[in-house]
Amino acid sequence: MDGRDFLLGGVAAMGATLFTNPLEVVKTRMQLQGELAAKNTYHKPYRGVIDAFVTIAKNDGYWALQKGLVPSLYFQFGINAVRLGIYNAALNSGYTLSPNGSQSLWKSALWGGIGGFIGSALTSPFLMLRTHLQSQASASIAVGYQHKHTGMVSALREIFRKHGIQGLYRGVSVTMPRAMLGSGGQLAGFGVSKDFLSRNPLYRDQSERIVSLMSGIAGGTVMAITMTPPDVVATRLYNQGVDNQGKGLYYKGVFDCTIKIYKTEGIADLYKGFWPHYMRIGPHSMLVLMFFDELKSMQKVYIQKTSDLSSCK
Repeated sequence: MDGRDFLLGGVAAMGATLFTNPLEVVKTRMQLQGELAAKNTYHKPYRGVIDAFVTIAKNDGYWALQKGLVPSLYFQFGINAVRLGIYNAALNSGYTLSPNGSQSLWKSALWGGIGGFIGSALTSPFLMLRTHLQSQASASIAVGYQHKHTGMVSALREIFRKHGIQGLYRGVSVTMPRAMLGSGGQLAGFGVSKDFLSRNPLYRDQSERIVSLMSGIAGGTVMAITMTPPDVVATRLYNQGVDNQGKGLYYKGVFDCTIKIYKTEGIADLYKGFWPHYMRIGPHSMLVLMFFDELKSMQKVYIQKTSDLSSCK
């Protein structure tokens, strides 16, 4: 297992996050909007993706669209370093192939899911802090529980001081299956699509970048569909306030949260924030996987040049 694959996966994800974090802010706000309230009984400060962008910029300033960027970069580096590193190691070892030599959908999903499961377990505190910071807003447009953090480091210290390691890993029980579904779906969609397009005569002559672009879009679509319901639950669990014992004020756990959303808001609201989620995941997935492929290509060129220089001595 090449450690460089882990590093390249993390760096690729950080580059993509710089562009897609504003959509993550919008998605988080829309998922918290109308929390535990019946339809048509609450004020909706965010009536759609475009309206949310305008509302946030107008009330909190343009930089508010990059709230939670620092923990988001840490989270994306950690989870993608692990999941892309594990997936690429499995890919290079032939563990994702069918007996006929083509990419196997279920094997790709399995290795992508394993990577996402492990990566999310390691990076859960940063996902929680990202949610806390992204939900912070001025009173007129605030949704969900409002945490009073002034930054990532101070928040980590405060939560650890009050509730210990357990407090930092609140919500991990949903983020691991969330990441397993999303990562497995994304990498399976990407790997199988890329294999199909590379073998198809219509696309065989296309550049590697075009094939990676189209495969990234396919992977992002699968990821958004499979990941949104557990992502809504994760956002609610991470963002809820806690009592002095560290227990959630609104939800006891994953099943309790899911049932309460279904009963009070309706089953369709498990897909709250789907469009900003899809609009974020599509470009994010595309950029991460494209950057990853590009960085791997650059790595191969560098290794080849180094090898050529060494042989000339």
